Amino acid sequence: MADVQSVPPQEAAAVTSHIRESAKRTRQIFNADFGLPFSLPDDDQSHKVLVTSKIRAEYDDVRELPPALAAKQAAAASARKGVKKQKLLQGSTVTEEENGKAAAATVKLIEGIPAKISDTPGTSQALTLRKPGANTSGGGSTAQKNLPAETGMIRRDAAQQIKPIWHAPWKLMRVISGHLGWVRAIEVEPGNQWFCTGAGDRTIKIWDLASGSLRLTLTGHISTVRGLAVSPRHPYLFSCAEDKMVKCWDLEQNRVIRHYHGHLSGVYSLALHPNLDVLVTTGRDAVARVWDMRTRAAVMVLSGHKGTVGTVRTQEADPQIITGSMDSTIRLWDLAAGKAMAVLTHHKKAVRTLSIHPKEFTFASGSADNIKQWKCPEGAFMQNFEGNKGIVNTLSVNEDHVLFAGSDNGEMSFYDWKSGYKFQGMETIAQPGSLEAEQGVFTSTYDKTGLRLITGEADKTIKIWKQDEDATEETHPIDWKPSLLRRRY
Repeated sequence: MADVQSVPPQEAAAVTSHIRESAKRTRQIFNADFGLPFSLPDDDQSHKVLVTSKIRAEYDDVRELPPALAAKQAAAASARKGVKKQKLLQGSTVTEEENGKAAAATVKLIEGIPAKISDTPGTSQALTLRKPGANTSGGGSTAQKNLPAETGMIRRDAAQQIKPIWHAPWKLMRVISGHLGWVRAIEVEPGNQWFCTGAGDRTIKIWDLASGSLRLTLTGHISTVRGLAVSPRHPYLFSCAEDKMVKCWDLEQNRVIRHYHGHLSGVYSLALHPNLDVLVTTGRDAVARVWDMRTRAAVMVLSGHKGTVGTVRTQEADPQIITGSMDSTIRLWDLAAGKAMAVLTHHKKAVRTLSIHPKEFTFASGSADNIKQWKCPEGAFMQNFEGNKGIVNTLSVNEDHVLFAGSDNGEMSFYDWKSGYKFQGMETIAQPGSLEAEQGVFTSTYDKTGLRLITGEADKTIKIWKQDEDATEETHPIDWKPSLLRRRY
């Protein structure tokens, strides 16, 4: 004691000042755990602060009872009051003051606790641990929990990637020669007996799917044939070309029976609605025109694109029409309303091709930058198909979830639709006598079974591909490794 009392007054004052500053700093850091004005604690005050902190930390979430439970509690309280009055009438010695003594201390502890910590003056804005789902946009801090998984700054778990399904590799089955120009359009008829092709030699040729032999040649266009469609409900074949003409061919008479006049420039793509008797055509005049198949009347003109509309697809449910344009946008159209439901602007280059999944409510788009997958009806972006380096001219997907992409440099890529994994990549081989530059793949389609892939190429040939029957998971294993890298949008 003598040593303590011999401390000079100045040093004692400095120590006391440091203690107070330290206590004040501690108070600011842990203010959220107390919520009370700062004061030097005595024994009673320390006990009250401790109990207050525990009550708020453990029971703050149940401060207000649910309405149903509150109603039950009110009914029980009124029933207890009735019992007390009855006991008083019977001469009982129990008084209300005695009944309240047990809860008096608890009431004194609770009455000083603020309803919201942000209501307490001088609340610290220090980083605190937050509860999952709590609104963190407010200004006040939240009660602390010693749970590191509940921090507001914790790293989010990476999205779990889908493991790809094994698919057999594809190989060349047959090469068909006959056209004198680039093959720009292919369509398989609904019965899966034959398919037709359109090319730069201005002709439409019909081939036997089983043998690959030529059945028929249709002439009538005066420029490159860019689009073909075979009606599943009528014996009609529709064709469009760069000569601004859209023709309807009667396959029973093998001649043109209708023309659809209205396009101001070359027509690049066409599609038939699955249920309605309407035809949709698109071209260089930057619009999609909807035609009545029988009367040849123009039902409506879907305008909004700023550049050539090079591809169009139709389906039963909304959006019934999907178009891709050289202005790098995709538009989803509501046919009943006659206007666009959504405009997708994720691509940076011209959208050259679209492909709708035969079973799922999804579709893919191909461009010079990448291949993207979308979800209908709102057009939500799902994922990128990476690994293709060329300008994608054509996309096709079958029921086995195999997506094919053909590029202008002859690159052929096969993807798993679910995971986006590229399980096979190769280059097509130009036929002998062709230039090296004539190695591009312009158009493709699967047959109705999904077991044959037909491609139209720049070397004027039609190639048919099939899966390798001898391949197994042991001979061609999946070389897939999950990646934590963020995918580019």
